[in-house]
Amino acid sequence: MSAPVLTGPRLLSPPGLDLIGQIEADPRAPLRASVGAPGGYGKTALLRELDRAARGAGLTVAAPWRPANEPDLLLVDDAHLLDEDRLDELCRYAEIPDLRLVVAHRPWPRPAAVLRLLDILRRTHPPVILTPLTEDQIRARLADSLRSLPSKELVAFVTAQTQGIPRFVERVAAAIKPALTTEPLSPLRVPAAALAPFATDIDELAPELRTLLLAVEAGAGLSYDLIAALLGQDAERVADLVEAGRATGLLSADGTLVPLARQAIAALGPIAQRIDVRQRLAASQLARGGPVLPLVRPLMGDEPAGLVPGAAGNDLGPVYEAAGEEALGDDPALAAQLFAAAAGAGRTTAARRALATALSGDLDQASRLADQALVAGTPDQRSEAAYVAAVVLTHRGQPDQADALYDWSRHGAAPGFGAVGLIATGRLEDARRRLADVVTSDPPTSLSATASLMARGVRDSVTASPTAALSALVRAAALIEPAGPGVLLADSPAALGAIIAVQGAELDTADTLLARAVRSGTGGALLAPRHSLLQAWILMLRGRSLAAEQHAPAAESGALQYGRDVLLGAALRSGLARRNSDLVGLRATWPDACQALIGQPVDLFGLLPLAELTVAAARLGEQHRVADHLAQADRLLAELGDPPLWSAPLHWSRLHAAILADDRASLEQHAAALARHRDFSPYAAATAAAAAAWLAVLSGRIDPDTVTDAARRLGALGLTWDATRLAGQAAIRTLDRKAMTVLLDCARTLQAPAEVRSAPATGGTATRSRATAGGQHLLSEREHEVAALVLEGLTYKQVAERLYLSAKTVEHHMARIRQRLGCADRQELLARLRAMIGGATEPAPAASSGIRP
Repeated sequence: MSAPVLTGPRLLSPPGLDLIGQIEADPRAPLRASVGAPGGYGKTALLRELDRAARGAGLTVAAPWRPANEPDLLLVDDAHLLDEDRLDELCRYAEIPDLRLVVAHRPWPRPAAVLRLLDILRRTHPPVILTPLTEDQIRARLADSLRSLPSKELVAFVTAQTQGIPRFVERVAAAIKPALTTEPLSPLRVPAAALAPFATDIDELAPELRTLLLAVEAGAGLSYDLIAALLGQDAERVADLVEAGRATGLLSADGTLVPLARQAIAALGPIAQRIDVRQRLAASQLARGGPVLPLVRPLMGDEPAGLVPGAAGNDLGPVYEAAGEEALGDDPALAAQLFAAAAGAGRTTAARRALATALSGDLDQASRLADQALVAGTPDQRSEAAYVAAVVLTHRGQPDQADALYDWSRHGAAPGFGAVGLIATGRLEDARRRLADVVTSDPPTSLSATASLMARGVRDSVTASPTAALSALVRAAALIEPAGPGVLLADSPAALGAIIAVQGAELDTADTLLARAVRSGTGGALLAPRHSLLQAWILMLRGRSLAAEQHAPAAESGALQYGRDVLLGAALRSGLARRNSDLVGLRATWPDACQALIGQPVDLFGLLPLAELTVAAARLGEQHRVADHLAQADRLLAELGDPPLWSAPLHWSRLHAAILADDRASLEQHAAALARHRDFSPYAAATAAAAAAWLAVLSGRIDPDTVTDAARRLGALGLTWDATRLAGQAAIRTLDRKAMTVLLDCARTLQAPAEVRSAPATGGTATRSRATAGGQHLLSEREHEVAALVLEGLTYKQVAERLYLSAKTVEHHMARIRQRLGCADRQELLARLRAMIGGATEPAPAASSGIRP
């Protein structure tokens, strides 16, 4: 098959240009040469240029065959396609001294007559082997098409896609429009027009060769036994077909398709044959235990259980099922689609599909599929479906219903996760029996071992030390980490470890656990929102409210769909509003928080949001909304023996609720409870000291040394907001000027650094950045903080409360800023500040005239 005419010598490789140079330098000199290269390398174009050069020098040229009158130069193209008689005649002609003959051929096929002819030509001239184009040549051709110099990225892209094959370069260059020089080229794509000419190339291939190339495009590579089985041929015949494929220029020397050719075959190959090839390859791969996912992935359609037309078939069920297992760890949504395709082909896959669907985050569909498998599956499938259903119920905050399914399931992780749920709901002895009664013939897995370690960690949080509990959970997190998103977890060891660490103010440990879980994707899409919420919670405790707001999944985004995460998210929003003294925002979040609280039973892991909502309820005068849940929490903790790790943080929050409600009796009750636990841990000791300090402050007995010591102990644990609140409130209430100065200095020292809001990524960003660079140096650090809070809309009094200054001091700061910036009025001042700062800083923990912990 001859190549189309290519434009000019610029698309010829250096060996071809040398041959033209020989004709132009001495047209009458003898020349007997062969030109070899796969299809598309420019052999026909070279012969045309030789014809032009020879005729320009006055020679007579004959092509493609010798006429009766002997020419000065004979050009023969596609010699590998000539019949034996003509090749024999060419061999005799090539023996004539002093003639001029150039023969072009592909490296395959190589009949004996062609080899004889090439041997004769080689005696007087080394073979001319055409090579791919250089980057400079490709750049020049693209410049012709674009009418401007192409970018380095475009040249590199075209070089990679075409591998420098002249015909392919020409197709891409001709398809690129000049508009590309002014439009962004990221990501770079091959124009559809560059693929269209391949349709003819593919149609003209011999059927077996086309099947071979479709198999390579499908991912078979050059696995001779796999392709031999597909073609029904022996390895020798496959080797011949591979050589034929290389000779077309579509298949590279290493057996892979040229990238541009791969795209063309994928887009233009006969669809029915492509599907048939993939299906038969997948069946062969499955039979020999090889991976099938790369072969069947392109057969999946857009619908959840959809296949491309023609890809269904009852004999393909095992193939789709095996592909689903391969996809489960990395892409559970695809795995669910593949299991659905397998079910459509007659396989019973409801349990595995339920698992994949749960991993992808769709608990509603997972629950329906698990129910199907529980009714109609085999014993093993019913056991797995029971585990999936139990995990779904756990995520929805229904531990009692989940426990019945964990107890029934024979899944290796069921006893461990079941025990975690039992302990969390106060049934410690039942959990011990559950773990002791486990009898299984199955070997332990990383998942079952993780669940057992999690149960041990939660048990130790109730019966032993926080260190023992965290040790077990850290080991569990490390054990399951390599599995990434590919295992279904009722909860992650990182999440439970973080909750327990937060209960004891081990914030760095919690941060580390969650960061590793996020990096590894532990639990997949199902647990990602939980990990993010807990990370935001820790930021909130550290006094970094803005960072917490930005980190938490937005309630309206749909990321928080299930009970316990909805409750945690609602409590986080309430906590942030309260800490920002945003009463309007707190009232706005309260209905959702109440709704989430009503839908969740009280368990150990829900004490964290319950404690925060208890303070919010007191702030809003809505204590009755949490009273029943607090009573349940008291009963739960009593059933577990009042474990300090879980009870102390709740007492700390209820102490603050009592302060807000001006309930002295409750305040003293919770302070006494904290005092009883003071020897349990550094957190218990710090909160006991802080509770005593609060009692003294509210009684008017303010000792600055006692208060600053208590505040610094809280700050050392990372509880920045609590620490600054205590010092700030004490400063406001003391009548001793010296004591007030000491306490304010303590509050400022403990205060978290201000965080600057990111300006929206719009065209104005650069302008604001320039304004900031040009004017922000005019402000001191304190003036910057003051200005940013004013831009937030706070009054001077509110700014003073936030920064532990007097309102008069804030007023003086703003007057100096206005004078320094040369602003005529307040409106101009605010405009200049917005341009300089580009947004507002995060509100720091506030001290107000009221008591607002």
